[in-house]
Amino acid sequence: MEKKWHKTNFKGVRFYYHPTRKVGTSKAVRDRYFAIRYQKNGKRVEEGIGWASELDPKDGKNWTPEKVALVLAELREASRGLKEGPSRLAERRKIEEEKKEKAQAELQQLARDSIAVSNYFDKIYYPWVKDNKAMNTQRTETILFDNWIRPFIGDMPMTDVSSFDTERIKKGLVDAGKSARTIEYALAVVRQIFNHAKRKGVYVGDHPTTGVKKPKVDNARLRYLMPDEIDKLLTALREKSIVVHDQAVLAVNCGLRFSEVAGLRWEDVNYDTGTMSIRDAKTGSRTVFLNNEVMAVLKSRQDDQKTGLIFPVITEEGDQTEQSSVSKSFQRVADKLFNKDIKDRRLRISFHSLRHTFGTHVYENSGDLYLTQKALGHRTMVMAARYAKLSETKLREAFSKMADVMEKGRQTKADGQAKETKVVNFQK
Repeated sequence: MEKKWHKTNFKGVRFYYHPTRKVGTSKAVRDRYFAIRYQKNGKRVEEGIGWASELDPKDGKNWTPEKVALVLAELREASRGLKEGPSRLAERRKIEEEKKEKAQAELQQLARDSIAVSNYFDKIYYPWVKDNKAMNTQRTETILFDNWIRPFIGDMPMTDVSSFDTERIKKGLVDAGKSARTIEYALAVVRQIFNHAKRKGVYVGDHPTTGVKKPKVDNARLRYLMPDEIDKLLTALREKSIVVHDQAVLAVNCGLRFSEVAGLRWEDVNYDTGTMSIRDAKTGSRTVFLNNEVMAVLKSRQDDQKTGLIFPVITEEGDQTEQSSVSKSFQRVADKLFNKDIKDRRLRISFHSLRHTFGTHVYENSGDLYLTQKALGHRTMVMAARYAKLSETKLREAFSKMADVMEKGRQTKADGQAKETKVVNFQK
């Protein structure tokens, strides 16, 4: 249907009706589309303004013939050189859009400048971590942030945080005697928070760990338990806590990390196949095999349970949740038995030493690095190679073999000399 234009009381301003749409509180008036006509450089220019139901982006009010006439007057004056500004509606709209974009950019920059590190972690970063990282990683990052990052930079706007502030975090950890691995992990959390903010457009520039020297990490455990020491530890733990004892039995017999022990569920245990599934572990899910010791511990704990955590913590509301950290009873017993006057953490016995003990004895009994890697669930052979270096049994055997080699050499020499001095009688 051809549009029928109508004149207004203002020269150069006209409109046509919408075929159906009505506007106003009573909905009695049909919507109108306004347009303007004027001369520019001797040529007639016609441009559409908009519907009466639409808002002028400049002042946020609806279009009326009066408002359209004012716009037309401004364009006419600009086209005649009587006033600075755009002489075309398209130019005017472009300038207004650029102003709007600039204002939005300034608001976004203001938001970036003012958002505090703690607010970003709590409201944006951590919800993403919960959806994308393993439970143990969530717990570790939260502990590191709350204890070591929040106190130093939590209240600071993200744009104000510098490498100097990151050095303050590092120094706090060093002064508290934290390990190089813990310090490295804390710096990694800072870096990940700011990299995440960059991806979200909240932060611009390098992350504040740039230029901060990472501590040299040598986290390799050099101490493991011999068979008699394992028995001594488990006996002492049983006297203190049956729960801690049972956790230690599973860790040392299956090579489990504490987080894996805490996350064990009854539905993961299969007595028929003698296996247990370790789900969502640090290096991925895997299956471990149950020996008689582990079978006995599990059956003594199970009763009629078919599902749920094997080592649950009961909350005040009566719900079950995972144990978040190793029981202090374990460390007190280990310190009393093995850690007196030992300062180097690599030589101290901790709960993780049980996994380390398992790996070492698996290698000593098999001499197979690939088997050791699979038993521990390592992704690569690099970690498993530690146990080959630590295995004194195989090393002693290698040294002992040299004595056999030397003896064989002496025997060969003696046999040769005997052949040379042997007298042969020829018949005449």
